[in-house]
Amino acid sequence: MKSLTIYTDGACSGNPGPGGWGAILMYKETTKELSGSEAYTTNNRMELMAAIGAMDALKEPCAVDLYTDSAYLCRAFNERWLQGWVRNGWKTSSKKDVENRDLWEKLLAHAQTHQVTWHKVKGHSDNPHNNRCDALAKQAIQAVK
Repeated sequence: MKSLTIYTDGACSGNPGPGGWGAILMYKETTKELSGSEAYTTNNRMELMAAIGAMDALKEPCAVDLYTDSAYLCRAFNERWLQGWVRNGWKTSSKKDVENRDLWEKLLAHAQTHQVTWHKVKGHSDNPHNNRCDALAKQAIQAVK
């Protein structure tokens, strides 16, 4: 199984508003940048789409170290929120519908295909890969404004 590193970030101009996401995939000496946008979305959706977009690009099962500045994304996997949501019929602990269920289901499918380790990084700091993903996401927003 190939091992690779992925960095992701999402951004929104207004929340909701035009949104974009960026991802960097790094395998050995190869680096690939990806991005996408939506005309009307939320920041959380773009954070999730960044991870989905990156894993959609993988052609075979991989061991992935995924770095994100989204506590929402990291905690859902690392603190097993997703398992609870699925067990509770996609309801939160306060019995509300889980937001972004469509995207969480895509991420769960990827997590079954790939061995993903989720890492939280501080956003807008000194991490050059996270900063590059942020720039990609902001560039993608311009495509839909």
